[in-house]
Amino acid sequence: MTDKRELRAAMRAHRKRLADQTPDAAARAAAHVADLPPGRIVGVYRAIGSELDADALCLALERDGRELCLPVVVERDAAMIFRRWRFGDPLELDLAGVPAPFPLAEAVTPDLILTPLLAFDALGGRLGQGGGYYDRTFAALPDVVRIGLAYAGQQVEPMVLERHDIRLHGVLTETGYTAARKV
Repeated sequence: MTDKRELRAAMRAHRKRLADQTPDAAARAAAHVADLPPGRIVGVYRAIGSELDADALCLALERDGRELCLPVVVERDAAMIFRRWRFGDPLELDLAGVPAPFPLAEAVTPDLILTPLLAFDALGGRLGQGGGYYDRTFAALPDVVRIGLAYAGQQVEPMVLERHDIRLHGVLTETGYTAARKV
């Protein structure tokens, strides 16, 4: 399957099956919070559909003394910005229709970003939804640590990446944190 649209559709269906089969995956992933790379300000996300829910991890990160922020789409073809957020703070939909902090929340630059994905490989390759928001953001913040949050079953054989695709530093799943192998 070389067509990315077909691969995305297949991986969405696969992720949905994984979500149904492992309802405790998010809590199990959160139990590995101490294994994550350091970072005082952590970009998290609000899960949509069958994305691995980050709620338990957000609470664990806050207990660990880390500050949270959420991505916000303010322009369709630009990098996302991040606004400070505490678990439970009210949200509104951003330009992409994703829950995000209100504009009054302080804009911050995260040290570490946790990103949802459809598939990942051992070399840090990531297949996202196809909008390019995270890749544009990673390009704009080259020093940020990039971590995928996923079900272990989303791992695939090494993917062929396009020029604009930016590799992850590692992935956190219900089985623990794994650093990406060097290319």
